[in-house]
This record gives sequence, C-alpha cells and structure tokens, in this order.
Amino acid sequence: MSDETPSTLGRYIRVKHGFAFKGEYFTEKMTSDVLVTPGNFALGGGFQDDKKKYYDGPVPDGYVLQPGDLVVTMTDLSKAGDTLGYPALIPESVGTRYLHNQRIGLIEIKDGVEVDKGFLFYRLRADDYRRHILATASGSTVRHTSPGRIYEFEPALPSIDDQRAIAGVLGALDGKIMQNRRATRVLERLAQAIFRAWFVDFDAIKAKASGSISFPSMPQSVFDRLPSCLVDSGIGPIPEGWEMKPIGDVVSIKGGATPSTKNSEYWEEGTHCWATPRDLSRLSSPVLLDTERRITDAGVQCISSGLLPPGSVLMSSRAPVGYLAIAGVPTAINQGFIAMVCDGPLPPTYIWQWAYASMDAIHARASGTTFPEISKKNFRPLPVVVPPPDVVAAFQSLVDPLLELLTATIKEDGVLASMRDYLLPRLLSRSVRVERANG
Repeated sequence: MSDETPSTLGRYIRVKHGFAFKGEYFTEKMTSDVLVTPGNFALGGGFQDDKKKYYDGPVPDGYVLQPGDLVVTMTDLSKAGDTLGYPALIPESVGTRYLHNQRIGLIEIKDGVEVDKGFLFYRLRADDYRRHILATASGSTVRHTSPGRIYEFEPALPSIDDQRAIAGVLGALDGKIMQNRRATRVLERLAQAIFRAWFVDFDAIKAKASGSISFPSMPQSVFDRLPSCLVDSGIGPIPEGWEMKPIGDVVSIKGGATPSTKNSEYWEEGTHCWATPRDLSRLSSPVLLDTERRITDAGVQCISSGLLPPGSVLMSSRAPVGYLAIAGVPTAINQGFIAMVCDGPLPPTYIWQWAYASMDAIHARASGTTFPEISKKNFRPLPVVVPPPDVVAAFQSLVDPLLELLTATIKEDGVLASMRDYLLPRLLSRSVRVERANG
C-alpha cells in the first residue's frame, strides 16, 4: 500500500451502527454505564468526557465499547456540522463502561488490510476528509452522514510502518494534552472542595465548635479568629458575624450585545475577543483565553458593557443556563451572558466557585417557554456569603495559585495543539517525514 494508490475507505473498514438505548433508562445519577453521544466529540476530533450521559438499564450484547475503539459521529445538531464525521478513541476509564449509542459509528478494520487504527484516527481529522463529509451530508437543521458516505472517501495511505510512525508523533502530542486536561480537572476539583468546605459546609467553624484547635489548609491565625457557632441568616445558617448579601451588591452585573453582522466595520480584521455561550461550551477548562469571533474597536463601542476586564466571571444566561468561565483576557460578550465584574470585596476565584456551588438556585430562577433564561433582574438578588477580609485573603492564597497553574496548563495545551495541527497535514502529505529507527 503506498501514497500513489488511493482507494476508498470502504476497502479497509466497516462502520457499525450503535444501539437505540431507551430514554426511560437515562438518568442523572452517576452509574457505571455512560452513553457515548455526539457531545463526547471535540471540535477537530478527539474524545471529551466533561458532560456524561448516564444509563441505568439493560445493555444488549455487542454494544459495549472497549478502550481504544475508534468511533465517529454520524449526526450533528449544529447547522455547520461542527463535529459531524469526526473521530474519537474511547479512553481507558476505571469503573466506567462506554456504551455504543445510536448516531455513533464504530469503525472496524477489515481482516487482512494494513491500516493502523491510530493513524486512521488522525487521517479522519484531515481537511480533505472533513470537506468530503460536509459535502455529502444530508439535512439542514440536523446534519447526517452514513457508513456509505464515509466508505466513499479516498485516502492515500502510506506504508504500515509509516502509518505507525506518524500516529506515534501525533499521539505523543495528544497524550501530553490529555495529561494536562486531567491535571486541570484535578485543580478544578481541588478549588471546588476548598470552597465547599470553607463557605458552603462551614467545616472549619464546625470543627472549632467541636473543640478542634486547627483546620487543614487554613492559616492558624485565621482559624483562631473564626467564630465557633452558626446563626440563622434567613436562608440558612452562616458563621456568626459573617454577612449575607445579594450578589448584585458585591459584583457589577453586566450584559452584552451583538453588533450588526451586516456591518463589516464591526467585524473585519477585529482584534478583540467577543464571546458567545458557544465559546464556553467548547472549553475543556474554565478559563477563556480566545473566542471564535473577534470584533473591532467600532464593534466594542456598540456594546454597553464594552470590554470586560480579565478576571470577570462569565455565565451563560440562556441556551443553556450555567456555562461558567473566568475571562483570562479582555473580552466583550453577546446577549447570552450574565457577567460578574469582581470590583467588590470578593475575588474572581470566590465568585467563580460561588456560581458553581449556587447553580441549582440559579436554574430555579430561570424561566421561559422556548428555553430557560435567567435575567439580570432575577439574578441580582441571589444570596452570597461575604466572609471577613482575612478569610477571603486566606482563600485567595490557596486558590489563586491553582487558577494560575490551570491557566498556564491551558496555554501549554494551545501550543501543543497548534504544533499537532501544523504537523498533521504535512505528515499526511509526506512533505514532512518521520525518521524511523532501523530504516
């Protein structure tokens, strides 16, 4: 098999359809069975596991995916077909079974052909394959592809040794990106755990009330000044002497807008980030460093909130309610947000974690017939605990470095992904070659 003799993919692979698992067994509680859906596919290809869809019902034989299985999306709900046809590899996961759901195709390599699964994963991320899938897709609101359309694609495949070498280089870069993403999830969970212990469950105050003389991670001087009892705040117990205020009193609440897309003056050669909820939906970590679209100075002037400063906490207010991120760069926003500029007594890391911990209350205040939306009017009265400055400063000293490390890791991921995306077409076209040991 050589670069000079392209053949259709149908010569090398079969695509197996998934099973229509019954909706009555879908559940929000955590189970060991997770349905693979188009939402598990990252833009550009690859597996993402941020939003799991759990299943608690019977599983037919032959529809449990194995680690390393190569799958593709057969359906995409976006008009642009954002992930349609893109591939992903099922990850290793202790205690989780990934189920082969409908709208997901399992790619099986035929016996007797020399195709490396890792190479094929990258080959199906190339631009020519992407153009083929979109050009042959059916549907306008929901885009579909099929095994037959995938089979029609004609890749030029190098030798099996070259396939493995190419997959090895690109896989090393993706492996480091995945390692970084696991690290950022650990950092997020650590920040959440600290916030919950200090400001939701009030574990330090409870520990002091029970006779403890210190609390893990809290400076001794701060612990010594803590009250030793909780008092009723009207919406639940809080530490004695601490305040409960509306969120609108401790941050500046901002909304956004969309400058006219018909006026090129607002968009062409734009240099300022302009965020939509879609940008937040694509994040694998809660720091926004770039956006899909950018606007000009004139575009920024059309938005009353202008450019929000770094450290602003962004929350999607509709479709859906509740995507969260901290702006890592100056950012303008569209009308689908509530932004919290942290210009009061509470820092961005505190407000970020408050919003995360308050999401049930936020959703409860959303309304709407077509889709839920929370207005700034309904958002402003939400209560937030305001601790004394020394407690806030102690929290910052713990969590701000976590956010800085998380941000640095995200930036490294960007560099690695750019390197991978630069190499991918060049390795596939053989304009860059991998030097193999022993010839």
